[in-house]
Amino acid sequence: MDKTQFFKFDFWKLLQSFSHFLKKLLNDRWRSLLMLLIGVNLPLLVFGTMAIVVLENKGGFPWDEPILLAVHQTTQPQLDVFVETLTKFGVFWGVFPVATMTSVILLRQRKWRPLAYLLITIPGSYFINHTAKGLLHRVRPHLWDSLSPEFDYSFPSGHAMSSMTFIVVMVILTWGTHWRWLILSFGSLFVVAIGWTRLYLGVHFPSDILAGWMVSLAWSIGVSLILRPHFTKAASNKDKPASET
Repeated sequence: MDKTQFFKFDFWKLLQSFSHFLKKLLNDRWRSLLMLLIGVNLPLLVFGTMAIVVLENKGGFPWDEPILLAVHQTTQPQLDVFVETLTKFGVFWGVFPVATMTSVILLRQRKWRPLAYLLITIPGSYFINHTAKGLLHRVRPHLWDSLSPEFDYSFPSGHAMSSMTFIVVMVILTWGTHWRWLILSFGSLFVVAIGWTRLYLGVHFPSDILAGWMVSLAWSIGVSLILRPHFTKAASNKDKPASET
């Protein structure tokens, strides 16, 4: 092919072909793109903005202390034991054992993609949390003597991250089943309750909780867009290794 033939093409025809392709692509993928924008980009934007403020100003946000003190006004002896117990379900008493049990169930059912998603997302959340804390070095609030003092760094909240990550993972895994709304409803209450216990105990600023939620949303949804771990028959058959089909 000579140069004259190479440069002879119908620009508008090619543009129409590309427009048709783009329209079909967006029609097929608009849900994933919207999820990427709302579920990943926006939470990361919020978290990044907050992290910059914390890094530049170790005192945090002007609304942190007023909210924390307002929550402290609700404390009463009858709630103390309940809160100290409930907060432990945010990691070792709740999230960790249930995630382990879910992993065993997925392993026995040979659901490799959902299992991979669970085993990547939840430990990944842990490493993200400790990396962020190590980089930002935000000290915990010391407005009163806590019932359950913590001694590592504060931003973002590990309990907020682990609880949010776990619930988002479970909602995504059960999306398309009748369980998703139940998990979404009770899971939302669980995430908020765990966040409230951290404020009640005075071991986190509200911004620590919010930042933990945001980065967990972005991480969990982002990994799901890559692995697509949903519980569906079609996905289950498609994702089996060749030796099992």
